[in-house]
Amino acid sequence: MSVNQIQIHVENIKCGGCEKSIIKGLTSIEGLSHIVIDQEQQMVSVLADESLREAVVSKLKSMGYPEHGSVSGLEAGLVNAKSFVSCAIGRVS
Repeated sequence: MSVNQIQIHVENIKCGGCEKSIIKGLTSIEGLSHIVIDQEQQMVSVLADESLREAVVSKLKSMGYPEHGSVSGLEAGLVNAKSFVSCAIGRVS
């Protein structure tokens, strides 16, 4: 197992609440460390084996933060709505 920095350009990161939700959600994936969110660049970086990349992308999408350009139309609207829920939860917790 080789640990690398995985960077994923995502959509919908709006505030610190989003960042908190992303960190909390990604910590549920075993094998990740050093989770960094760059709100301005809309970038999520983790240290993990490359084999975990799809699990990270899937988890982010399920929380409303899809990989940039991966959703469109109605799906984009639904994912955006999920990000508002994740954001609100992050602000409260």
